[in-house]
Amino acid sequence: MGVIHIKQVTKSYGKTVVLQDVSFQIDRGEIVGLIGPSGSGKTTLVKTIIGMEQVDSGAVTVYDRLMPNREILGQIGYMAQSDSLYLELSAEQQMMFFAKLYNVPNKERKERIQTVMKLVDLHEERKKRVLNFSGGMKRRLSLAMALLQNPEFLVLDEPTVGIDPRLRKEIWEELTSLKEEGKSILVTTHVMDEAERCDRLVLLLEGGILATGSPRELKKRFNTDTIEAIFLQEKGRES
Repeated sequence: MGVIHIKQVTKSYGKTVVLQDVSFQIDRGEIVGLIGPSGSGKTTLVKTIIGMEQVDSGAVTVYDRLMPNREILGQIGYMAQSDSLYLELSAEQQMMFFAKLYNVPNKERKERIQTVMKLVDLHEERKKRVLNFSGGMKRRLSLAMALLQNPEFLVLDEPTVGIDPRLRKEIWEELTSLKEEGKSILVTTHVMDEAERCDRLVLLLEGGILATGSPRELKKRFNTDTIEAIFLQEKGRES
């Protein structure tokens, strides 16, 4: 049963059409991968889903609420493609600040912070200022912040960029566990082995949906061995 619905969404900036008639849904307890080359409209679509961007036409509903909607934001964990962090704060101070902002109950804050910091392998670094973090560490801290309020719906835009393979594997194991708890997860990625871990894929090309389906279904439909080959196949047809 769909809990997030994207219905005929169109979005333009000036005369440039970025999204054209995009429709799909995300079910409870499902990981949906949004896959497409740079410039295909993935990040714009993500922003319309969480209510950061108004659509020109169509609609996005999250748990039956039309987006944008401030009330529903407490149920959404969002990790942006670029890190928005307070560099002068320590990782722990930053997490406490956002725990208060997200209205995480006072008695649960320390435990939630400890849990998510351990998940992203930053617990030992929690006293360090973010200014001294590497790019990969900042990405891990951003992911911890997205998980902090234990949201029902996770939206992760390129979450594993700059993260080493061991930790990337652990993060995907955690995402799978969250899915099994009934969380809904939307993830954008350029990493094709991550695409294979999704329950369903939405292939986005030049602002429109090329195809949707499980990785296995899509490879069978397009008669390819990899998801990446589907895009190469379509590019070949255009030229």
